[in-house]
Amino acid sequence: MITFVLMVNRQGQTRLCRYYQSINMSRRTALEANIVHTCLSRSRDQCSFVEYQESKVVFRQYAALYIAVGITEDENELSIYELVQNFVEVLDKYFSRVSELDIMFNLDRVHIILDEMIQNGRIVETNKSNILAPLNALDKMADG
Repeated sequence: MITFVLMVNRQGQTRLCRYYQSINMSRRTALEANIVHTCLSRSRDQCSFVEYQESKVVFRQYAALYIAVGITEDENELSIYELVQNFVEVLDKYFSRVSELDIMFNLDRVHIILDEMIQNGRIVETNKSNILAPLNALDKMADG
């Protein structure tokens, strides 16, 4: 099961966070700081899977952004690694070469994309067209 999704920049600023388990705010802050420190301190040659307390973290770097996904022990790391790749491809398709600014100024749309892919910590959709269908419908309603 997926426990959280974080997107942070190289300066360690959180751009997106979604938790699928209840975690109090002080623990969230500590968790994010530790995860960010772990991701930023690893080189490209090192593995993108890290054990953290009772769970595992799968992370991937795209340009200036890091996407980290916390998972339970029973989840497959490679499938989550591919999920992160798919998430970025969907963002690229919707925003036409996604950037950190796209995420900052369209956070609601990024959350919609993430919610279409993951619900209650489980992967429910990976097809890019199906994921983008609600956003395309919203955009069509806004235009006309």
